[in-house]
Amino acid sequence: MSKARLLIVDDELIMRESLAGWLLRDGHEVKTAASGEEALDKIKETRFDILLVDIKMEGISGLEVLETVKESDPDVAVVMITAYGSIQTAIEAIKKGAYDYLLKPFDPHELGVLIEKILENQAQARENLFLREQFKETTRFESLIGQSRVMQEVFELIQNVAPVNTTVLITGETGTGKGLAAKAVHTHSPRCQGPFVVVNCGAIPENLMESELFGYQKGAFTDAKTTKKGRLEMAHGGTLFLDEIGEIGMRMQIDLLRVLEDRIFYRVGGTQPIEADFRVIAATNRNLQEAITNGIFREDLYYRLNVVSFKMPSLRERKEDIPLLADHFLHRFSQETNKQIDRINRDAMDEMMLYDWPGNVRELENAIERSVVIAKKRIIIPQDLPIFRPDAICTPSANTIEEIEKTHINRMLADNEWNISATAKVLGVDRSTLYSKIKRYNINKP
Repeated sequence: MSKARLLIVDDELIMRESLAGWLLRDGHEVKTAASGEEALDKIKETRFDILLVDIKMEGISGLEVLETVKESDPDVAVVMITAYGSIQTAIEAIKKGAYDYLLKPFDPHELGVLIEKILENQAQARENLFLREQFKETTRFESLIGQSRVMQEVFELIQNVAPVNTTVLITGETGTGKGLAAKAVHTHSPRCQGPFVVVNCGAIPENLMESELFGYQKGAFTDAKTTKKGRLEMAHGGTLFLDEIGEIGMRMQIDLLRVLEDRIFYRVGGTQPIEADFRVIAATNRNLQEAITNGIFREDLYYRLNVVSFKMPSLRERKEDIPLLADHFLHRFSQETNKQIDRINRDAMDEMMLYDWPGNVRELENAIERSVVIAKKRIIIPQDLPIFRPDAICTPSANTIEEIEKTHINRMLADNEWNISATAKVLGVDRSTLYSKIKRYNINKP
């Protein structure tokens, strides 16, 4: 059992001595205070893990102690002690930040279980803080997170390519963070003070693409009541990010190629040349070489775009980053939703490590957001994860999930010739977790 430093605050001597006796026998370090005033003095001298505070006391009340303590040390756990008649006050204390409350009289075992739970949550919170600090150190670019080898290589490449004005092509599956990588290149480039203009080539209808990119002069067509700048002109002095470039039509590919070659363009209906003073970064989830073979993408445009290229790895290729990413999203959405979710439990994390994440980081982000919203407790459990409870189909039974997991582990073991270390690395779990799964599912080596 973990040991804690506790402060008992109660104006009843018998209660103080009884509680202190129980806790000292369990090996905890215990101090007592007979009033709220004495408690606040001791808190200034010593940092406590847990406070046990009686709600009703003469002078400074238990609620006032709670509020003062939480202002100076939000991480300390405060457990309120109350009689049946003041349950409503105890509930109010929970809203003000108390961890829990105990009704007099209570069983020493009940108190012991609660303290153990608090210490476990505090240890997890410290670990999560370490992970957040670790991700800050290992992530050199805003919004890009990862300590895996493949992500470190991406960071290094971005660092090398950002200072020069070279055109960049970023490839990778949907949801891998191509847009974040493009923004990182811009942010660390000499053009960082200029605009970062995004063009989603797949979202703009082909008949509107020309006016969106190049802008138009007043009177160029029926609805052109005023002159409008296009995205190319808006990107002047900065970066033009052509997202999903593989979706652009053949006619627009010719126009875009001309801009890249001549570095000038014209508004629709305009006669005055405009300098194309911007850096181009393009991204695609398509195989452009295959698109060239199929006659739907121009080879000359491809070579203009593919001066420097890099691939954003899928989440399957960097599963060791999942705990880091999951903790980042958990912390972010807990703050945004104003819900106190402390951690993701081991079973839920194991399930996330085994899942293939076809939607990549974006799917993980959405899964954590939904889990935080629907979680009924302060810990995310497997049942909170939408990836294993899709709304579009009947919710799979626990047996179905276990069968899928067992099959996946079996396949990975076979692929790695039953090398436990190699299999654990591929699955993104440690050896002990894998051994536990093998035993649980009664998987036998052939």
